[in-house]
Amino acid sequence: MTVWTCATCAIEHADTDEPPVRCEICSDERQFVPVGGQRWTTRDTLADEGLRIVVTEIEPGLHAITTEPALGINQRGLLVQTEGGNLLFEPPGFIDAAGVAAVRALGGVAVIASSHPHLTGSSIQWSHAFDRVPVLVNEKDGHWIRRPDPVIALWRDRVELLPGLVMVEAGGHFAGSSVVHWAAGSDGRGVLLTGDTIAVGGDRRSANVMRSFVNNIPLPERAVRRVQGVARGFAFDRLYSAFGELSADASGIVESSLERYVGWLRGDFPE
Repeated sequence: MTVWTCATCAIEHADTDEPPVRCEICSDERQFVPVGGQRWTTRDTLADEGLRIVVTEIEPGLHAITTEPALGINQRGLLVQTEGGNLLFEPPGFIDAAGVAAVRALGGVAVIASSHPHLTGSSIQWSHAFDRVPVLVNEKDGHWIRRPDPVIALWRDRVELLPGLVMVEAGGHFAGSSVVHWAAGSDGRGVLLTGDTIAVGGDRRSANVMRSFVNNIPLPERAVRRVQGVARGFAFDRLYSAFGELSADASGIVESSLERYVGWLRGDFPE
């Protein structure tokens, strides 16, 4: 039996003798199957190709967990350290012994979560490496689970992951798309971890929400307002998405960016 990994999104799939016919994640309108067709890989193949886990500090109490070279969607996993244990948020689609050792040296992992199905990576393999800690999946996105396992725990609406770490369902990109608020982050000014629920603009001075980023499918106003309402419920100075960050005044930037988004949806601005 083999744990198959989609080469495009790097999400692990169930242990089977043969790979699935297709990756349902990539076949959805929010993702894509490459021109060359569906491809699969495995952890051993990736290791043989030289892939490795890299752990780097972003700010005190927060570390990035990434792969070199890039893999799949290439999200930046985040390890948040708390006195009650560590959160591994959106782990990459690969794991190795050196990466596990580096994370263990930082206090290990108490719980694993992701903002939405695109960024679950190798959550189950990471869980098994740390004594089968729980992997939280929003119940609205439960049908997207690609590798069922007893460590998966479904949740809804709002959950305290660890003391000082709260995950809230915001919707938008996926029905269960979520954000995590880290109250102690940014020297006590607060941090929001958003994955793709709220993305960082290429100018690093704006934020964005979409049904599909790669296929340019926008969200309706009601969905934008829901995400905006969730963000308004937290105090945060910094925002870390799966691919970028807002290093200051993040809450103000999210507010103004989403107001601008709604303005364009309504046609309030000249073309």
